[in-house]
Amino acid sequence: MPSGVDSVVAELRAEAVGTNLKGMKRYGIKTEHALGVSLPKLRRLARRIGRDHETALALWETGIHEARILASLVDAPEDVTEAQAEKWVRDFDSWDVCDCCCGNLLDKTRFAYQKAAQWSEAGPEFVKRAGFVLMAALAVHDKAATDNSFVDFFPMIRRGALDERNFVRKAVNWAIRQIGKRNLTLNGDAVALARGLRRLDSRSARWIASDALRELTGQAVQRRLRLKEKRGTKRSGERPVRCSS
Repeated sequence: MPSGVDSVVAELRAEAVGTNLKGMKRYGIKTEHALGVSLPKLRRLARRIGRDHETALALWETGIHEARILASLVDAPEDVTEAQAEKWVRDFDSWDVCDCCCGNLLDKTRFAYQKAAQWSEAGPEFVKRAGFVLMAALAVHDKAATDNSFVDFFPMIRRGALDERNFVRKAVNWAIRQIGKRNLTLNGDAVALARGLRRLDSRSARWIASDALRELTGQAVQRRLRLKEKRGTKRSGERPVRCSS
């Protein structure tokens, strides 16, 4: 274990607030190995530690809930191997660890799209959730990605929408909503996908679709996407095409 990890763990234990565990349980977070340290405190500690791959690996091996979230904050994406990603994803036992690892770290790895596709077809609940959370995180963070990169996920989303497990269906819903908020074109594609899901004989798919459609067709999202497209057109120097009858 790298020098200093023991002191980091000691600091985590010193910051533990037992009453926080009750709140975590209410949100469906497993607390068997948790201390009750808040995320803002973990982020401040991560900033102090800085990027450190070896420290991240050692923190993960402690098995402490908050230490694993901290590991996702301090690890360096370029140093993460596929073997490490596969090991970590199979250690996921709570949605917040899953989401933090995917949104803080794994979505920035060179194999993020590959793992999103692979994990979305997996059996274990949190591995499968990780696939769809990665899709959502990539939709938010990968500004350079093409629209087709996300349309390619649609067959996996259709299959995942049939999964009745709570943590999977919520992640599928999240993926559709985040993809549909990238731009107007993907919004239309995601809305069409959701409308197709709404017609399926699946309670999970219908819930996913109804919730996604409520946001993606809402005034707030439509207004923001139209404004975003207008600004992008101005920056590129292009003029919108107007079709006359």
